[in-house]
Amino acid sequence: MQHDSSGKIYLVTGGASLIGSHLADHLLARGAAEVRLLDNYALGTPDTIAHLEGEARVTRLRGDILRLNDVIDAARGADGIFALAGFLTIPMAANIPLGVEVNTTGVVNTLEAARIAGVRRVVFASSVAAYGETRADSLTENLPVGLSTASPIAAVYGTTKLLGENIGRLYQQKHGLQFNALRFASVYGERQHERAMNANAIAILHDQILRGECPVIAGDGREVHDYIHVADVASGCLAAMLNGTGGDVLNLVTGEDTNLTQLVEMMLDVCGATHLRPVYREDTRAFRSAGGERLCFSPLQARERIGWTAKVPLREGLRRFTAWREARLGVRPGLPA
Repeated sequence: MQHDSSGKIYLVTGGASLIGSHLADHLLARGAAEVRLLDNYALGTPDTIAHLEGEARVTRLRGDILRLNDVIDAARGADGIFALAGFLTIPMAANIPLGVEVNTTGVVNTLEAARIAGVRRVVFASSVAAYGETRADSLTENLPVGLSTASPIAAVYGTTKLLGENIGRLYQQKHGLQFNALRFASVYGERQHERAMNANAIAILHDQILRGECPVIAGDGREVHDYIHVADVASGCLAAMLNGTGGDVLNLVTGEDTNLTQLVEMMLDVCGATHLRPVYREDTRAFRSAGGERLCFSPLQARERIGWTAKVPLREGLRRFTAWREARLGVRPGLPA
């Protein structure tokens, strides 16, 4: 089943975020009558949505998903909710009690608000962290998860996302609320913040190149990630809202593994700094996401169920990201930042 976003009202929790800001752009471009951006600005920033200033169809709401009434008020009259608000691994490690509460009670509050307000569908931001250390030739959504062998913080974060998925499925079963959960891979792109481990590594790498330094790679460079541009994530969220019947947990991934050495070489090429060579150093990172030398996330179910595929190649995404960041910093590669 396909629906049209034209003339509809949507609530985006965690609206002042990387994904939230791009999702707002997509919704406006598709004719949404109103886009409500709910955020408590603990992690999101007004700068992220500054480009929407003056847009009559955007309503900025200061509120907290830990306060049920805030979400109910924001959800009244909405056709759908994009549940993006949540703690990522780095801020959760810094404040474990609050992070766990936001990623669990906050999800329950969002779904309960949707039920009370009569919202048709909720799209939930999950994560491939829900797989933990699962290994397979192709990581599909029906595989058992391997959180017991993940690092403590990765396991806690992944568990909260897995719980959110199943609470949503329970609300669909019990209350008829249509629900889709999307397991995001490593999201990067313009308006990026500094709280996602793998995306933040791209920004750090860019800083090193801007300073004319040889980029540093932690470990032997064979660690892989599936890097997905935020524009593709936003389009996937919209597809999950508009298409299919609900009840799905779907990978929002490119399906392409890129190791750290390949990432650095691509970034050097994009920045016109191929004279710099990477330096490999002992991996002393306090936190790292599950990865290893092989992931192989499958994007097939998202294509089949909601008609979505990633369209932005990594090289093009890095070009967009570095162009945005250099314009924002007012520098060029090789010059002091």
